[in-house]
Amino acid sequence: MKKLILGGILAVAGLATTMNAQIQKGNWMVGSSLATSNFGLNTGGGYQIGIQPKGAYFIKDNIAVGGYVNLGISKSAKTSPTRFDYGVGALGRYYVSPGEKGVDNLLKHGRWFLEGNLGVGGYSISDGGNSTTGLDFGVGPGYSYFITPNIGLEGLVKYAGVTGFGNQGLTSNITFNLGFTIYLPTSKGQQIIKDVK
Repeated sequence: MKKLILGGILAVAGLATTMNAQIQKGNWMVGSSLATSNFGLNTGGGYQIGIQPKGAYFIKDNIAVGGYVNLGISKSAKTSPTRFDYGVGALGRYYVSPGEKGVDNLLKHGRWFLEGNLGVGGYSISDGGNSTTGLDFGVGPGYSYFITPNIGLEGLVKYAGVTGFGNQGLTSNITFNLGFTIYLPTSKGQQIIKDVK
């Protein structure tokens, strides 16, 4: 019984140590957020799908910078016009350390983070609807729960906006994103690239 308890304590300590190692300087993160998905069940019902692939490099412990791409399509009803959303730009994340003042590390197998993005994006609506292209920006808090030492399930609440040229000057909304991220030490990333070649 003592060996079982000791083994459990060592496994939890090992997971916490490995989890911290994933967000250290020199590591990579790649993943995607499913921004929204909505499918109408009635006859002629609409749909809404959005995805945001992203990748970043940890320039410092707990700080990652990289890029993102936004892709989305929606239609409110069978006869309504189709809306296409797009964007590309820079992304930054700051992971909150569990020892920081006032921080409660939920379930002790994840990390809170703050994400911000800035780039070029917009939307266009078919059949002569409104459109805009310009500055694509967003900011919000999120949480990554590590289901393994290298894979995190993420939730992110984000204020997102586009301001620029077109029929509308500024559009903004609050999104709730769910997704996953893979955290790779630099050595594993280099090995994957060699294997692909």
